[in-house]
Amino acid sequence: MAMSLGPSGGSGRRGRSRAPIAEINVTPFVDVMLVLLIIFMVTAPLLVAGVPIDLPDSRASALEQEKEPVQISLDADGQPFVDDAQVSMADLPAALEAIRTERGDDNGDAPQVMLRADRSLDYGKVMLVMGELNRAGLNRVSLVTTGSSERL
Repeated sequence: MAMSLGPSGGSGRRGRSRAPIAEINVTPFVDVMLVLLIIFMVTAPLLVAGVPIDLPDSRASALEQEKEPVQISLDADGQPFVDDAQVSMADLPAALEAIRTERGDDNGDAPQVMLRADRSLDYGKVMLVMGELNRAGLNRVSLVTTGSSERL
């Protein structure tokens, strides 16, 4: 006695069709989101920096900021910039004093300063600017680097 199970598989549900699957395929959505994430990760650093500087690498994590920090940059020639505006070394102390008085908190706290210096620049030039920052009372200084996974 041979029996044929037929297309229904022997389940006893002859003549009924399967119900449609009501699921959303999220794979294309995830692919698009990953591409957008990569685009933003590549373009975001280009939008921040106004002075072209080859920053050194570091494994340190980024700091959280509540206010917009002051950007002090030193290009490859050692020329200082305050928020994308070029300043001569002779005028730097006066510019830093103006920043201290204009952007300081109500409590008298100094604003956050982000110091960016080109990696090919002499260490003495960077220390000269850091000394001027300290003399002006701008003691909250962060050194900006690019992220790196290299180990010593």
